[in-house]
Amino acid sequence: MPLPHAGEIAALATAFFWAASAVSFEYAGRRIGSLSLNLLRLVQGFVLLAAVVLVASGPAAFTSISGEKALLLSISGLVGLVFGDYCLFRAMVVMGARTALLVMSLVPLLTVGAGWVVLHEGPDRLGVVGMLLTVLGVAWVVLERNPQGEARYPLSGILLALGGAVGQAAGLLLSRPAMEGTDPFVAATWRVVSGLAGYIVLLTLTGWWPRFRTALRDGRTVRISGIGAFFGPFLGITGSMAAVRYTDAGTAATIMALVPVILIPSAALLFHERVTLRAVAGAILAVGGVTLLFL
Repeated sequence: MPLPHAGEIAALATAFFWAASAVSFEYAGRRIGSLSLNLLRLVQGFVLLAAVVLVASGPAAFTSISGEKALLLSISGLVGLVFGDYCLFRAMVVMGARTALLVMSLVPLLTVGAGWVVLHEGPDRLGVVGMLLTVLGVAWVVLERNPQGEARYPLSGILLALGGAVGQAAGLLLSRPAMEGTDPFVAATWRVVSGLAGYIVLLTLTGWWPRFRTALRDGRTVRISGIGAFFGPFLGITGSMAAVRYTDAGTAATIMALVPVILIPSAALLFHERVTLRAVAGAILAVGGVTLLFL
């Protein structure tokens, strides 16, 4: 029997994992580009995941799930890790990471709305209040970090960020039915393999392979990407699969949306950004929302 609030705890841990990976990927992405970084981090994540599954359960674990579950997880990987992440990275280039993250705070609401329609599941009224408070707190923090006076954003950037939000929400929802009785590490491996296949096709179509080979010769960036892969595709995706296994997808998405808030201390300590009272207030509001989800 899982621990009480196992899904919520897994989602909160996942938010910290994604925050740690974001710091590493921010550095690596500036040096080798988003396409190279996405493929590299998934390769590194696959090695870690496959090693854990092989040691813990043996090769048979990869084929232990039904064909229907494998198909759902594979589609989830394509939608979330390829379409969603590609749109998000492109949105960051077009309109900046802060604005893109603001739009991405819509993921919980999209997940809950679709989960209510498709899966007929969702939190109770108190949970809904907690979700709204969390989204409001996250959005308030991220919006405050935007350059002052910037009120207009390129339509292409807004659409890309919305695509990223839709991709992440759809990826969570697609994986939810496949998680019943499924090992989160095995599920994460299926998603990563699917994402790898998608990026291999994408790099081939865009002629990006020469740049990827150049990226592999940057040893420092590969090592830093490896740290990000440990916290992101390895622990992060596994944690998200555990979260949607033990709680509804909307609650999991809401808690995982805390990443921009969690990044406030690192922004101050590592990047020497000024943290304002508004950022602290938004963090308190978001944490209050998460607290309601645990009640």
